[in-house]
Amino acid sequence: MTGARTVTVPTTDHGPITIPEPDWCTGHNGTPEALVDVHHTGPEHVVRYGGGIALRAELVAFPYGATPVPVSVHIELSAPDVTLDPPGLEGLADVLVEQAAELRRLALRLAVLRAGGAW
Repeated sequence: MTGARTVTVPTTDHGPITIPEPDWCTGHNGTPEALVDVHHTGPEHVVRYGGGIALRAELVAFPYGATPVPVSVHIELSAPDVTLDPPGLEGLADVLVEQAAELRRLALRLAVLRAGGAW
């Protein structure tokens, strides 16, 4: 059996701090930031369509924020302008249906993590 995973993160206001790191976190880049900005991020889910990124989704947690944020999903939408013909519009609809299923899987994972008290 192994112990809890920890990571040492440099901060601009508290120096290096050692914090618990959830198993879904992809790591920290080592750039110092204020303690309230220290956060965990999971793998990024990216959807592209029409030549641009349309959606990004990732697990996040801000355990030391002014208002701590438990594990949640951060969504960023950026819909590039596209003009579509009927097949293109059908293709976009297919992508949206597939991605809705992926977001539902992510929602289930988030529910499981929160039920387990994960940050």
